[in-house]
Amino acid sequence: QVQLVESGGGVVRDGDSLSLSCAASGRSFRSYAMAWFRQAPGKEREFVAAIRRTDGSLYYGDSVKGRFTLSGDNAKKTVYLQMSKLRPEDTAIYYCAASDAVPFQGTMWFLKRSYKHWGQGTQVTVSS
Repeated sequence: QVQLVESGGGVVRDGDSLSLSCAASGRSFRSYAMAWFRQAPGKEREFVAAIRRTDGSLYYGDSVKGRFTLSGDNAKKTVYLQMSKLRPEDTAIYYCAASDAVPFQGTMWFLKRSYKHWGQGTQVTVSS
């Protein structure tokens, strides 16, 4: 059984920085990729960033490029999302996700259905 536990959410002001972390557990954890998605009230869950665990390749959503940085520590089975220059429109519940061991093809990185395991989410609120 794979479990993902997010931490680090909170309330910050426009322009501030915040870091999130996601720790995976479970003896069967063999994920090809880990990612962050976010969901604002009344909106679809949106891709934020992903990392390929084999070589550290990174993928970012257009709305966070240049502001958010994803990194991972395979030994700790943990990924970190460093968010800077936060904006009120970044307010959302941030979810950690992990795939199974099958390599991705094409645009799979950006699709919710590519990820098998999900955390409970952590709230990030950016006030203006």
